[in-house]
Amino acid sequence: MSFSELLVNFTGKNVEEFTITGFDHLSHQKLLGFLIFITYFLVLLGSGTNICIIVTDRRLHTPMYLLICNLAVVDIMFTTSTSTTMISVLLAEVKTISYYSCISRMYIYHLGDITECMALSLMALDRTIAISTPLRYHSILTNPRLFLLITATWLIGLGVMGVLTAQADSLPYCQPIIRYVFCDYPAMVRAACVNPEPYWMLPAILGLWVIGAQFIFILLSYVNLIYTVLRLPNNESRVQVFNTCICHIIVVSSYFGPKLVSGLLTRIGVRLNLTERNALLIMATLLPSLINPTVYCLKTKEIRKRLVQILSRKRTAVMK
Repeated sequence: MSFSELLVNFTGKNVEEFTITGFDHLSHQKLLGFLIFITYFLVLLGSGTNICIIVTDRRLHTPMYLLICNLAVVDIMFTTSTSTTMISVLLAEVKTISYYSCISRMYIYHLGDITECMALSLMALDRTIAISTPLRYHSILTNPRLFLLITATWLIGLGVMGVLTAQADSLPYCQPIIRYVFCDYPAMVRAACVNPEPYWMLPAILGLWVIGAQFIFILLSYVNLIYTVLRLPNNESRVQVFNTCICHIIVVSSYFGPKLVSGLLTRIGVRLNLTERNALLIMATLLPSLINPTVYCLKTKEIRKRLVQILSRKRTAVMK
């Protein structure tokens, strides 16, 4: 389909559909699509396993495991909003997406991004209370209080994304082309027939308020944890505390790492081409959601133990 033909399919304020062109220059699209499909499958398998184990085992209905369950739900939502689009483009060769499907996936994608960040903050709060005040942990962070905190994070995410989506929906779209690999706010703004610069202010303010504040909180929580660890009387206790935090450190690094790299490159004046920008975007979307369930399945004793029990039962049943 030519560029002139693509420009035909729009109606005044909003186009009826967009065409995803972010992969057009790639020569091995099927291979990339297969890798994204496998990654998406592993995310669903890992996060779904964590959710099933935690929900079905009442002994795991404690704040730490409920937070892991919440993170798994967010990971599935976050990854689904983008992976389905990329798989459709790369494997099914369906490059078009309706306007309302695109803007709804944009909403879900950024909602997942925001709630993932706040979920990591709640997990940092959980570890801080558990290590700093272990004797009062169960009286401070009860399940009802935790449910209120989790609900608050979702409500904040829904509200923030309502504002951002309303702004994107108000823009006039005169070309039905998404030059990136899925629908997100920057892609939608750049597809509109407006100067995009004024429309970066709102997401910058919201991002600084939501994601920036959570990042600072997580850093401060680890400063407090380091101070607490240094006051412990022996190395064995320090190692034990570190082991309780290592999972969270890994998932926080996988989430903020690509964002910090992107921000740092921008600050020092490095201009990424479209391919490099899309690669970083895919990594920032899929990497955390793949690492999170893997880390918590392998490093969390109770989940690992429960998983081994389930696999052992199935193996015994097959042998019989």
